[in-house]
Amino acid sequence: MQFKRFTRNNIILNLMLVLLFATWASFLGGLRSDQLALIALYLGCFYATEKSRKFILGFSIFIVFWIVYDSMRVLPNYEISTVHIREPYALEKFLFGIQINDSLLTPNEYFTNHTHRILDLLSGLFYINWMPIPLAFAVYLFIKDKHLFIKFSLVFLLTNLVGFAIYYIYPAAPPWYIDLYGFDLKIGVPGFSAGLNRFDEFVGIPVFANIYNKNSNVLAAIPSLHAAYPVIVLYYGIRKRLGWINLFFAFFMIGIWFSAVYTGHHYIIDIAVGVAVALIVTFTFERLSYVRMVNNWLISFENKLT
Repeated sequence: MQFKRFTRNNIILNLMLVLLFATWASFLGGLRSDQLALIALYLGCFYATEKSRKFILGFSIFIVFWIVYDSMRVLPNYEISTVHIREPYALEKFLFGIQINDSLLTPNEYFTNHTHRILDLLSGLFYINWMPIPLAFAVYLFIKDKHLFIKFSLVFLLTNLVGFAIYYIYPAAPPWYIDLYGFDLKIGVPGFSAGLNRFDEFVGIPVFANIYNKNSNVLAAIPSLHAAYPVIVLYYGIRKRLGWINLFFAFFMIGIWFSAVYTGHHYIIDIAVGVAVALIVTFTFERLSYVRMVNNWLISFENKLT
C-alpha cells in the first residue's frame, strides 16, 4: 500500500511532537543547533519517501535515548543522592590494586605513570567509535533483519535507561576526578577528557576535549555504558552469525574496556557493572520477547518497518 506523505493526521501529530520537543528544549536552555538538526532530520526522513519514513520510525528508539540523556541535565544526579568518590576508589584498590614498591595503586594510577603513544592512539580510536559502531550495526540490522534490529534497539534503549537510573541511585566520580579535585565534592565541575587528551595532542585536534566539555553527566561513572554497548553489539552479532565480523566486535569490546581504564575514565568495577547491566537487560528482554503480548507487539512494529 502506497504511503501518503502528507495527511491531516500525520501533519498534526508531527507538529505536536515538534512543538513538544521544542518546548522541552527551550526549558532546558533554548534550542541548540544539534536539536534543530534532529528536528530537520526527523521531518525530512518522515516526508521524503516511504523508505526514509520507515527508517526514521525504526530509529526513533535511538532518538528517545538521545532525548532522555540530554534531559538529564535538568535534574543532576548529585541533587538526588550522595555522590560517592572515595568508596569506588577504595574498592578498586582493594580488588585490583597494583603494588609498586611501597605504594598500592589502582590500575588507573598505574597507567597514568606508564603511557605509550601507540596505546594513546588506539584508545582514542576505540573511544571515538563507542557510538558509531553500535549505530552502524543498527543500520545493518535494519537493512538485513528488522526483527533483530528492533530487539537490538530496544535492548540498547533499556540498558541505557537502567544505567541512567543507577546514575541517580548511586552517583559516582570517575577516576580522573580524584586526580583533579581529590576526595572533596565540587558541584558543577565540567567534563574532562582525562587520558584521551593525549590522543588530542597526538592528532593535533581537540576531538575529545570538545566532546567532554559538553558532558552534562560528570558524576556518573557507574555503570560504564561505554563498556555495555559493545556487549550488546557482540551478542546480536553472534545471533546474526556474522562470523569473522564478530571477532572484530570482540576486539572492539575488549579495546573499549581497556581504553576506559587506561585513560582514567572508568575503574574496572565500573566496567564490570556496565557489562552486568548489559547482560541482565539482554537476557531478560530475550525472555520477555517470548511472552505472547510482547511478541505480538514486536511483530506489529516489524510490520510497520517492512
